[in-house]
Amino acid sequence: MGRVTRRGQVTKFRTDGTTTKREDVLAGEEPLEIRVEGRSFTVTMRTPGDDFDLVAGFLVSEGIIWEPGQLISLRYCAGVDESGQQTFNVVDVQLRPGTALPDTAMERHVYTSSSCGICGTASIEAVRKSSHFSVGADDVRVPLSTLAAMPESLREQQKVFARTGGVHAAGLFTVDGDLLCLREDVGRHNAVDKVVGWALRAGMLPLRGTVLQVSGRASFELVQKAQLAGIPVLAAVSAPSSLSVELAQDAGMTLVGFSRGTSLNCYSFPERIVP
Repeated sequence: MGRVTRRGQVTKFRTDGTTTKREDVLAGEEPLEIRVEGRSFTVTMRTPGDDFDLVAGFLVSEGIIWEPGQLISLRYCAGVDESGQQTFNVVDVQLRPGTALPDTAMERHVYTSSSCGICGTASIEAVRKSSHFSVGADDVRVPLSTLAAMPESLREQQKVFARTGGVHAAGLFTVDGDLLCLREDVGRHNAVDKVVGWALRAGMLPLRGTVLQVSGRASFELVQKAQLAGIPVLAAVSAPSSLSVELAQDAGMTLVGFSRGTSLNCYSFPERIVP
């Protein structure tokens, strides 16, 4: 898996007083600088891999692009580490002429951690984005048994998590339970951006009639990313936040939490879930 995982030494302590040393597999985490038209826009911490999907999805999540024709090119810029090896940690984006460039007043170019996708935004007013797609108009219906089985289906395909236990996952499913795309990353928002970017580059936006299943909690940022991609149903293994529920209700999105195989909680638009 290359830079997706790294090996390191670990000392295991037991309460009976014994210790053992062994080699462990760790999830990779490196910075990625995103440049737009040669100008630095943001730096995010991510698991290397699917970087072009990550960048494309990030631009969708920022409301900058929403169709593949707006994205002219993605390329790695020159950058080397202390040993002179290419780092592949800087991606430059070229947008179609006429596409509005990012608002530098947002100050997103400061820093974005792997745990939070909106920490760099300069003001709370800049957080909410205008979507070009209406998820409220999507009349999709998903069977309860199919929806409840998605966390396990996602878990079975999490190859990096199986080796490291240290990454989040996002999976895009059809209402029949078919997995269309799965991405893993140390940042839950990055995993979602990678899925959305994959869909954009494949010409699939808006993602009508789909379900986005995530391995962790349902935060405001994940609901917003799903809305901007036109996803009508977002399901999470853990809890939603109050603001994520509010946004889902406003957007017309079905938001599910505590999806654990035998039961789940629906916080908005439960009529999309059918027996």
